[in-house]
Amino acid sequence: MKILVLLDVARHTDIQGEISAESLKEENRPADADVLGCLQRLGHDVETLAVFDNVTDIVEKLTSCKPEVVFNLSESFRHDRSHEPNLPALLELMKVPYTGSGPDALLLCKDKALAKKVLSYHHVRQPHFVVSHRLSPLRRLQRFTYPAFVKPLCEESSDGISKASFVRDEGEAIERAKFIHQRFETDALIEEYIEGRELYISVLGNRRLTVFPPREIFFERVPEDVPKFATYHAKWNESYRKKWGITNGPAKEVPEDVQKHLRSLGRNVYRWLKIRGFGRLDVRLKPDGELFVLEANPNPSLAQDEDFAQSAADAGMSYDALIQEILDSAFP
Repeated sequence: MKILVLLDVARHTDIQGEISAESLKEENRPADADVLGCLQRLGHDVETLAVFDNVTDIVEKLTSCKPEVVFNLSESFRHDRSHEPNLPALLELMKVPYTGSGPDALLLCKDKALAKKVLSYHHVRQPHFVVSHRLSPLRRLQRFTYPAFVKPLCEESSDGISKASFVRDEGEAIERAKFIHQRFETDALIEEYIEGRELYISVLGNRRLTVFPPREIFFERVPEDVPKFATYHAKWNESYRKKWGITNGPAKEVPEDVQKHLRSLGRNVYRWLKIRGFGRLDVRLKPDGELFVLEANPNPSLAQDEDFAQSAADAGMSYDALIQEILDSAFP
């Protein structure tokens, strides 16, 4: 197929013409490099467009290129991720098929509180939560369960999550929310901290859904009495991960009834939040077997060595087959 790959950039760029997988690797953009290299390896006719702040460039490229499908790897506009839903909305206006979720799922899942309310309607078990709004911050937390966890309401990729996100009382929770208001200029989500294992459930497809085997984040050298959760450093800082023995891999020793529940939960949450193409669900598994949904992620990273692609590999699906399936899902 003739494919246009949309990539976003953090600033005005002097990139002219086609972007290569090699240049993306040099810029430390493994997901973009892996997908672009794979599409070329599969024999597709591939063109690229770097997106920063010019809508006209996108329209003109779509008009001149006339792609059969857009592989959408763009997550921001003007380096602002809140605009991510607008890009697929533009593609829909121009009636161009594209990979991944549409504007409805992206809008819904970016507002974590709104997504939680939708899932609560469907009786999905989640941590109790409240929102501290930046323009009218909370001063008190009445009848809240501690310890708690505080994170930005609309950020992604663990931005704003550190050891200080774990709070033990009202004072710490209010102080951390205040920090998020000031540092990220956004609302803060304050939720009950769920002790347990952190699992990632990857889902592929549209009408017929494939739920891949669960992945887990392990904290091998973190002391037993220290809360274990995926901070920004725990996800992205390789030296930090090595120091504390933090690794991601196939989930260990998950009972069959829990696995069945995970598959059902993955399919249902995926549909209820209008995710399409591919998505990932973050859950906590308590020692007693109870499952709590933390959040859902449309269009997770497609880097070959990250959880979504590795989960597919755990199920016996090659990376090339996975990317082709995602491409095919653009035509529901």
